[in-house]
Amino acid sequence: MQFSESHIVEYVIMAVYLAATFGFALYYGRRAHGEDTTGYFLAGRALPWYLIGFSFYASNMSGASFVGLIGASYSNGLTVFNYEWTAALVLVLFAAFVLPVFLRNRLGTVTEYLELRFERRTRLAYSVFTLLTLLFIDMAGALYAGAIVMQTGLPVLNLWIACIIISLLVGAYTIFGGLRAVVITDALQAVVLIVGAAAVAIYGLYAVGGWDALQARLDARSLTVFQPVNDPFLPWPGIGGVVILGLYYWTFNQYFVQRALAARSLEEGRKGALFAGLLKVPNLALMVVPGMVAAALYPALESPDKAFPTLAFELLPIGLRGIVLAAMLAAIMSSLDSALNAAASLVTLDLVKPRWPGLGEHRLLGIGRMVTAVLMIMAAIYAPMIASFGSLFEYFQATLAYLVPPIVAVYLGGLLSRRLTRGSAFWALAIIEPLAILAFLTKEVGGLWGAAGLPDIHFTYMAMILFAVTLVLLYLITAATSRTAPGVAIDRTAVASAEDLRPADPANVGTMSDYRLSAALLLAVICALLAVLAYP
Repeated sequence: MQFSESHIVEYVIMAVYLAATFGFALYYGRRAHGEDTTGYFLAGRALPWYLIGFSFYASNMSGASFVGLIGASYSNGLTVFNYEWTAALVLVLFAAFVLPVFLRNRLGTVTEYLELRFERRTRLAYSVFTLLTLLFIDMAGALYAGAIVMQTGLPVLNLWIACIIISLLVGAYTIFGGLRAVVITDALQAVVLIVGAAAVAIYGLYAVGGWDALQARLDARSLTVFQPVNDPFLPWPGIGGVVILGLYYWTFNQYFVQRALAARSLEEGRKGALFAGLLKVPNLALMVVPGMVAAALYPALESPDKAFPTLAFELLPIGLRGIVLAAMLAAIMSSLDSALNAAASLVTLDLVKPRWPGLGEHRLLGIGRMVTAVLMIMAAIYAPMIASFGSLFEYFQATLAYLVPPIVAVYLGGLLSRRLTRGSAFWALAIIEPLAILAFLTKEVGGLWGAAGLPDIHFTYMAMILFAVTLVLLYLITAATSRTAPGVAIDRTAVASAEDLRPADPANVGTMSDYRLSAALLLAVICALLAVLAYP
C-alpha cells in the first residue's frame, strides 16, 4: 500500500476523530482548571462504572495490544487467549477482595498502600520501579506499535518521526486535561477500538473463506488453547505465571488501578472492574482470530508484528481503512494518556508532595504537567530501539515475568497476612529484584544463561518461582525480626472480612445489582468458552 493510493475520505475520518478527541479533552480540561490534585489525578473521585470499565479496556487494548496480541496469535494461535480470560478472572478477584481495601483507605496511588502496611521506603522503591516500567514498557511499547502501523499506511514517515508525532498529540491533551480528560476520551476510543477490530476480523474471515476454511489451513497447535508442558510459547502449567502477571497488571499497577481509585463509590468501582473483565472476553474474536487469519493468508511475513497492519491495509476498503487507522490512533492514545497520567501522579503524590509538603496545589499541578512532558519525550526517544528485540508481545511478557512477581508477592502478603513485619517487604524486594533483573539479562537478553549450564526455564515458570521465593523470604525475614505494628490499624490494610464482601448497598443483596451475581455470571461465561475451545 503506497501513500498515493489513499483517498481523501480517510483523512476526513482521521480529522473528525482527532477533532472529537481534542474537543472532549479541551472541554474537560477547562473544567479541571482550579481543581486540586485530587481533581486532576483522580477526577474528583466521581467516576461512574461505565467510564471506569471502558477506560480499563481502552487503556489495555493499546497500540501494543493491536500489534502485539495479533502478532502473537499469528505465531501461536488460540493459546494466546489464555492471556485474555485470565485477565477477566483477575478483575473478578480485584473487585471482590482488593478494591475494598484500597477505597477504604482512600488511596491516591497504589503505592500508598505499601507505606500504610509496611513503610515509606517500600513505597518509594515501588514508585521508582513503576515509573521505569511505565516509561520503558507501557509508553515506549505503545509508541513503537503505533509507529509500525503509521509506517505501513504512510511510508514517507520513518520510525522516529512517527513516534514524535504520536507523542506530541497525546502529550498535549493529557497535560491539559488530567484524569477526567483521559477517562472521557478513553470511553470514546473504546468504541472506536471495538469497531475497528471487528472490521478486521469480519473482512479477514471472509477473505479466508470462513472459520472452517481457516481451521483447514492451520496446524493443530494453532487450534489448541492449552499447550503441553514443554511448549516454547505458553505451556499450560505456565498459566499460573500468567495469572501472577495479570495480578500485577490489573490490581497493583497505577496505570490501571487509578481509574478504580477515582470511582464515586465502592459499588461503582466494582461494577466498572467487572465490566472491563466482560469486555476482555470478545477479544477472542477481535484479536486472536485475526492473527490466525493473517497466518493463513500471509504465512511469510517478515515479522509477526506486521500481521495487523497487513490485514488492515490489504483487506479493508478505502474509507473503512480510515476507521481502522482511527482505531489504531485510539489504541495508542488510550495507552499513552493512561501511562502519562499515572506516572505524573506517582511523581507528584509519592515523591514530590511528601518531600515538600509546603508546596501549594497550583505548584504541584505544574510539576505533574512538567513530568508528563518530560516522560513523553523520553519515551519517544527510546521507543524505536524496541525494534531490536523481535516480537513485541513476547518482549512485554518476558520482561514483566522477571520484574513483577516479587511486587505481587509483597502486595498479596500484606493483604492476606497480619504477621508480616513492616520491614520485611523492603528487604525482600531489595534482595529479589536485583537477582530477577540479573536473571532476565543473562537468560532473555544476553544469552549467557545456557552458556553457564543453567536449565532452560520458561518465563512463566520463572514468574511462579520468583513469586514463591519472595513469599518465603517475606516470612523468613519476619521470623528473624521483631514484630512491629503496621502504620495504621491492621484491619484497614487486610483483605475485607466475609461480611465486608457483601454489596455496600444492602438493597442490592440478591438482586441483579449485586456485584457477586455479575462476577459469577462472568466466571460462568469464561468456563463455558474454555470448555468449547478445549473440547470443540
